[in-house]
Amino acid sequence: MKKGIVIKSTGSWYQVRVEDSSVLQCRIVGKLRLDGLKLTNPVAVGDEVEVEIESAGEQTGIIKQVLPRRNYVLRQSPRKKHDMHLLASNIDQALLVSTIVQPNLKQGFIDRFLLMTEPYEIPVTIAFNKADLYSEEDLEIFGGLKYIYTDIGYEVLLVSATAQQGLEELRATLQGKTTLLSGQSGVGKSSLITAIQPHLVLRTGDLSDYSGKGQHTTTFAEMHPLDFGGFIIDTPGIKTLAFNNLEPLDVAHNFREFFAVSAECKFGGSCLHRNEPGCAVKAAIEAGDISELRYINYLTILEEVEDQNYWERHREM
Repeated sequence: MKKGIVIKSTGSWYQVRVEDSSVLQCRIVGKLRLDGLKLTNPVAVGDEVEVEIESAGEQTGIIKQVLPRRNYVLRQSPRKKHDMHLLASNIDQALLVSTIVQPNLKQGFIDRFLLMTEPYEIPVTIAFNKADLYSEEDLEIFGGLKYIYTDIGYEVLLVSATAQQGLEELRATLQGKTTLLSGQSGVGKSSLITAIQPHLVLRTGDLSDYSGKGQHTTTFAEMHPLDFGGFIIDTPGIKTLAFNNLEPLDVAHNFREFFAVSAECKFGGSCLHRNEPGCAVKAAIEAGDISELRYINYLTILEEVEDQNYWERHREM
C-alpha cells in the first residue's frame, strides 16, 4: 500500500502522485462517502489517499482509502441538483478571479463563492483581472469593491495578464501555498496563471462574441506545481453556484461580518437579519458599517435556500 496525493481527476480515473514522485493512474472500487452527503465525485484533487498497486508495469492502482481531509470546497452539482460536487480538498487558500468588464461583473457570484469557502475559514484572495480594459468608472467600482472586501478580511488585487500588472503581488500570494483557482468562465484565469508561470499552459477559453459568456474549457480539476513554490488547483469555469446543502442559518452564520455582530441581535444566533426586531446586522447596515450590496446578495441566497422544498432539503442523502 502506498500513500499519495490526487493531482488530477478525470471522472472515473485519478492521477495520484505517490511518495517516490511517480504518478499512478488509479480508480476507485466501491462507494466512498463524505459525511453522509451524496457526491458525484467521492475523491477530489488534493485528497491524500492510500493506493494499492494494481499493475507496476502499467503504473495503475486502486484507491482503497481517502485519508481525513483538513478541509474541502464543495458545490452543488450543476447536473444533479440533489448531489454535491467536490472541487478540491486540503487547500491553504483560494484565488477567485473576477473582472469588472468582459464579462461584466457579477458581484453576487463573489459572495456565493465566499459562502462556499467560509465554513472552513479558507483564506480567499479576489483578483480583478483585465485591469487594462477598465474605464475611470470601472476603476471606481473596483475601489468600492476593494473597500468592501478588505474591510472584512479578504485580500483584493488589481491585475492584468495582458499588461503584466500586479503579477508580482499575485506571485507573492501564491508562493509556497496550495491554492484553489476559481472564477466564472471567461474572466481569464488561465491567461493569468500563464502570465506568472509561462511554461504552464492551461486551457484558455475565448469569450463567445455572440453571448458574451465564457466557454467551458477546463472539464476536470488538476493540480499544477509552481516554479516559485506551491501548487495551484485549476478548476472548471463556474457559471452559477447554488446551495442545496445549506440551511438558512448556515447562510446567516457564514457571512462573516454578519456573524461577528449577530451576538448583539435580540434573537442572537437564531436571527436571520430580515424582519426580526432588535437586529444588530440591520442596524450596522443603516450605520454604514456593513455593506448593503452584501446584504442584498445575502437576502437573495437566503430566499433561494428557503424556497427549496423542506423535504427536498431533508431527504435522506
